[in-house]
This record gives sequence, structure tokens and C-alpha cells, in this order.
Amino acid sequence: MNKTTQKLTDRGVSIWLDTLSRELVEDGGLSALISDFGVSGATTNPTIFAKAICGSDRYDDQITALLQDGVHDPRDLFLALAVEDVRRAAELLRPLYEASAGRQGFVSFECTPDVAYDAAATVDQALALWKRLGVPNVMIKVPATTPGVEAIEELTAHGVNVNVTLLFAVERYEQAVEAYLRGLERRLRAGYPLTGIDSVASFFVSRIDARIDAKLPADSPLRGQIAIANARAAYDRFHKRFSGPRWQLLVHHGACSQGLLWASTATKDPDYRDVLYLEQLALPGTILTVPEPTVRAYADHGDAERTAPVDGQAAERTLAAAGAVDLPAITADLEREGVEAFAASYRELLACIEQRVHALRADTGIARMKVLS
Repeated sequence: MNKTTQKLTDRGVSIWLDTLSRELVEDGGLSALISDFGVSGATTNPTIFAKAICGSDRYDDQITALLQDGVHDPRDLFLALAVEDVRRAAELLRPLYEASAGRQGFVSFECTPDVAYDAAATVDQALALWKRLGVPNVMIKVPATTPGVEAIEELTAHGVNVNVTLLFAVERYEQAVEAYLRGLERRLRAGYPLTGIDSVASFFVSRIDARIDAKLPADSPLRGQIAIANARAAYDRFHKRFSGPRWQLLVHHGACSQGLLWASTATKDPDYRDVLYLEQLALPGTILTVPEPTVRAYADHGDAERTAPVDGQAAERTLAAAGAVDLPAITADLEREGVEAFAASYRELLACIEQRVHALRADTGIARMKVLS
């Protein structure tokens, strides 16, 4: 394994890949990232799948077979294609899942964004996806909208592994933790086991600096600092919430803590060090989700020694110093915009699949079509 990423593993930091595609699975790219850089998980979302499916002809054979089986709706076709990718990636990561006693080796599959503000619909879809995937090392991603938080509790009570996504605010993060705890407690009261249930909370980083830096003077010492302070404040809450009598009772019955995962870790400002957030947030017990170029950049010139110990009070002071910037309003906007961006990608994806279906039907002599230009 690369020596630089090995240092992360030695510190108790996990690396999950923030992308997935059929090429990555079939051509050995994911296997190489696992063996060479210590990647121990993968995440997906509608934007990732739109890029993967619309930019490749690798899915045409499966689309053709599905059409022959009577599957015509673009949404059903998408789910079939995506489930296949997730299941195959989970198979590659299964040895890590087994070796880590179920703490690593996960692939996350997101609920479609059209149910983001409907708790009941989210639960129904997530349960259906969980059953359809049928493997233990997957997580169902649920956005941390207000209805999403409600769904997290319900899904946890049903024994579903949940990846809570689109977390920007520390307060919303605490709501996600509380939903996970309540779900476990409901399960315990009902007499069901807590072992084998896992969850992560995906806390977004760089998008916050991108939004706040634009509102700060060019010479402000707070530029590039608020997102890290916000994340470190969440890390401080992470340790506080997963300790004490309430949590220890759940641990006694086999519960695992909800992992804290750093998302949106690629820097948006070219003036910043390209591995800034990875270096500042390589905190023990956390997960770094990174696109492949950022994995390779960190392996080349990352430095785990740049990660300072977390001081929760110092993080809060930094956030207080940015009082002129309305952080709660910004994080609320980013949550809403995140759902909207995924919804736009999802619409693009369905339209792309529909185009591919028409093309495949038109070319009756060739099962595989080249990507539409």
C-alpha cells in the first residue's frame, strides 16, 4: 500500500471513494485503489450515476436485456443498472467487510431525490432497495432533510444500514445522531438484535468555505477556516454523543457507533492546498470520502502530520468569529441546493437513459450502441 495513505489507516482513518462506475469495477480500477491506496468503501449519488451511465456504452447490453424482459420505464432501468454496479462493488469490498467485523467495506446507494421531502416514501424506497441489494455491506443514503431525519429513525429500527447525507450544520448532524440512537432504542425495546447494523453521517465540508469565502474580505483570516471549524465542532459532538450511560447500554447489546464521514473534501478554491481538507480532517475514527484524483493527490503529497488535535472550544470560537456571516442560513441553503442539484442530475440521467433506449431500439442489428454525442 502507498506509504502516505497507510499512515491514515494507522491513525484509524478510513478512505472511501466518492465515485462508482461500471468501468471502475470491470477494468480493475476499484480493486487497484483498494490494494494500492487503502480504499475501504465507495459512495454514489445521482450525479455520480449520471456521469457513469451517460458517459459510457458499458450499460447497453444490460439495457437491451432489460427491454427484452419488458422493463421500459427509465426509472426502473436506472435502478436495475445502479443496483448491479453497487452489488458488484460490494462484492469486491466484501473481504474488507468481513475482516473488519462489519465496520468497513461498504458501498452506499442513494434514495432518488424525488422522495427527499417525503419520510414515508423514503422509508418505502429504502426498504425496497435494501431488500433488492440483499448484501450486508451496503448502505442506503438518505438526505438529512427534516423528513429524512424522520426516515433515518424508522430505517434504523428496521435494521437498515443508513448513510445520512447532505449534512452541513452541526445542529442537523446532532438530529441525525439522535435519530440513529432512537432507532436503535426502538429496535432494542422490540427485542431485535443491534449487531450487524451500521450507519455513517456524511458531513459536507468544502461547499461551506466556497459559499462563505465569497462573503469575506480578501484579507480575512477566516477564509478557508470556517468549514474546518464547523467539521471539528461536529467531531467534538460525535465523541460526546457516543459516550455516557445511554450509549453504553446500546453498546452492551451490540450497537456500533454511527461513523462520522467527511464529504465534499476536494477543494473548490485553486489557491488552497488541494489536499487541505483531507489533511485537516484526518481525525481518528472518521472516514474521508474522496474522488479518485484527490486520493492520488494525497498519496503523492499529503501529510497526516498536518492534522492538529481537535479542540472543540477553539472550533466554536472560530465559528463565533464569523458571526457576521449567517452560517445557519448558509447551511440551510446548501442542504436545499444539494437536494435540487441531485434532482437535476436525476432528471438528466432519466432523459439520457430514455435516449439510449430509443437508440438501441432503432438499431435492430447491433446490441451495443456507441455513446450518443
